[in-house]
Amino acid sequence: MGKEIHDICVVGGGPAGLSAAVNAWVRRKKVLILGGPSGQSKVKRSPKVDNYLGFPGISGDELYEKFLRHVESFKIPVLPDKVQNIYPMDRLFSLQVKDTLYECRSVILTTGVAAQKILQGEENYVGRGVSYCATCDGPLYQGKTVTVIDYTGEGAEEVRFLAEFCTRINYVSMTTAAPEFKKNNVEIITGDQPVEITGDGMVTALKTRSRTLDTDGIFIFRETYPPAELVHGLEIEGGAVRVNRRMETSIPGLYAAGDCAGKPYQVAKSVGEGQSAALNAVSYLDSLEHSTP
Repeated sequence: MGKEIHDICVVGGGPAGLSAAVNAWVRRKKVLILGGPSGQSKVKRSPKVDNYLGFPGISGDELYEKFLRHVESFKIPVLPDKVQNIYPMDRLFSLQVKDTLYECRSVILTTGVAAQKILQGEENYVGRGVSYCATCDGPLYQGKTVTVIDYTGEGAEEVRFLAEFCTRINYVSMTTAAPEFKKNNVEIITGDQPVEITGDGMVTALKTRSRTLDTDGIFIFRETYPPAELVHGLEIEGGAVRVNRRMETSIPGLYAAGDCAGKPYQVAKSVGEGQSAALNAVSYLDSLEHSTP
């Protein structure tokens, strides 16, 4: 039996992603949501939403639960695992989630925006010591020192993986409670804000507010990955994914919607863009079926 290929993979489980999935499902496409449901979705944290049509005064949490129940009623598969890389291929996309690859014919990015700012120097060292996937790049640092900056708590699992073959790990925890580790090659650092990544061609150090950590590599775990790091070659404009009115990105078959596609950061805008992205992705898929391979 061949590997299952979905028509559309939605990356992100906020309002834009859930809207995209529902609209693609209604058009009879095989849909998979990766990276949801989003416990960190901004709408869930809103005590009151007054500007979503038809639901005046509803809490953000209640509104999001209605979105999620809608998706669940259609039995659309939703996986909580975060996508780490997206690889455009010939008429297909391959999405890496830890050690698993998912394949689909079209992708809709709805990753939102990270609450944490990009660190000074971070963008300069992506691929030169800065990474967002320990499973992917960790083995490159066997016998070396690495630093893990964890804003979400998910970095703890990756530290345990890295501790098996790295000489030393600086675990910079930005969460409320730092975990314990059995390995004695892990130093836990709390309450010390990362400030700047420095190097000389390759990463050599992380500067925090109080100290400088010598390191050969840095792994960063945030609520969302920068879209340009998920998909190499993706065009960014003003810090957002560049899209046209059809929510098409610079890569054929790849769409973006919601906060990652730019302001305003409003739930109604995200839901509408998710629908638009899905319907245009469906048109794209239909055009593939009528074209010569």
